[in-house]
Amino acid sequence: MGSLVAVTGAEGFIGSHLVEALVRRGHRVRAMVQYNSFDSYGWLETLPPDVAAQVEPMLGDVRDARSVRALMADAEVVYHLAALIGIPYSYVAPQSYVDTNITGTLNVLEAARDLGTPRVVHTSTSETYGTALRVPIDEHHPTQAQSPYSATKAAADHLATSYHLSFGTPVVTLRPFNTYGPRQSARAVIPTIAAQLASGRREISLGDLRPTRDLTFVTDTAAAFVAVGTAPEEEVVGEVFNAGNGREISVGDLALLIAEVMGVGDIRIVEDSARLRPPASEVQRLCADASKLRTVTGWAPQVSLRDGLKTTVEWFADPANLARYHADHYTV
Repeated sequence: MGSLVAVTGAEGFIGSHLVEALVRRGHRVRAMVQYNSFDSYGWLETLPPDVAAQVEPMLGDVRDARSVRALMADAEVVYHLAALIGIPYSYVAPQSYVDTNITGTLNVLEAARDLGTPRVVHTSTSETYGTALRVPIDEHHPTQAQSPYSATKAAADHLATSYHLSFGTPVVTLRPFNTYGPRQSARAVIPTIAAQLASGRREISLGDLRPTRDLTFVTDTAAAFVAVGTAPEEEVVGEVFNAGNGREISVGDLALLIAEVMGVGDIRIVEDSARLRPPASEVQRLCADASKLRTVTGWAPQVSLRDGLKTTVEWFADPANLARYHADHYTV
């Protein structure tokens, strides 16, 4: 196998797909899984045996500097994906987002500085842009922290940039727009819709139906990470790159499209007040300009929205997968 790379947040949705993509490219992967007493490796446990054989799971915590340093020792690239991501829960427990998203990133940057890690790929989010002031959104669009979650991610982005400018730390920041696909958290809108429909419900509970999102299938997002992790240093280090399709769809239209893909007719969408963000916190419009990433690395999305939704809903229709979700219960 090829070089050793490290991934934080490896047990999660995007992280597990990235681990698989890296192994398929010939890398050995040291994968940080958040410590738990159940000895669970999350979605890594579902990877094919030939992939899993090249993965070294490591229980740890990005909030702990020693865990991070042990993960990153001898790694050629570290892909830093570990984060608390649920926006609604950031209204409830903002301190935990500061600890994980900011301090965790600081620990990765400090370890990279001390160890001389050749490249750090830091994960941002389109949520840092807030509601679009202009579309499509390029990397020069102002950042607007409209939730505690987005505030902590924006702070982590600035830390990453500061380490590059202050210490020469070889950091590149990838800013994915809305990623979807198999294994996604139930707190995201597509799993929310698909799980309710797959469980037999025809009255779908959602939050605000008006916001638009730019949706990218998870394998395309994983490919974007690989692209910035492997591109020539002079092309990407110190830069921020958007990853998105450049097309937007409203939440309401998305629900109808998912129902159509699933062959379900005559659904009723009900606005659930518990799922609404505070009005000024809701990001109303997101649409990516990813031309910089395309120009520098050649990356381009390969999966259409309809094809990606088809793959996603087929995955949710598997009873073994659907059993992991609680379609009749909403948790922030």
